[in-house]
Amino acid sequence: MSTRQAVMDKFAIGLSLGCAIHCFFLPILLALLPSMTALQLDNEAFHLWMLAAVLPTSVYALTLGCRQHKRYRLFFLGSVGLGLLVLALVLGEERIGEAGEKILTVIGAGFVAFGHWFNYRLCHAQEYKNCACPG
Repeated sequence: MSTRQAVMDKFAIGLSLGCAIHCFFLPILLALLPSMTALQLDNEAFHLWMLAAVLPTSVYALTLGCRQHKRYRLFFLGSVGLGLLVLALVLGEERIGEAGEKILTVIGAGFVAFGHWFNYRLCHAQEYKNCACPG
């Protein structure tokens, strides 16, 4: 497993989980800490910038991993998640409501995170399978 691929998988998992945490806990934080409203983390720009970071990271890491372990279903799994994230951003709160946008985002982030988790594990297992060491 290449170091870049492992780092990108971990980074993409972190971004996906960060997105899900943002959706679940930001409304609570904004209610509890009124001064946090000045940060403007609740607007669509946050979703756009997160997606701009998640898309290339995920595609790159999943492509590298799938070339190594030849399990292309994981690329499909990650792509479904990325598609749901894009769909949530494109449809937005105006068309599917706040709950619909959050549901699509959390499900999409889950697909992306699971795809990267399995990708990382398969690449890690592949690395030790090719190892010349005893045991």
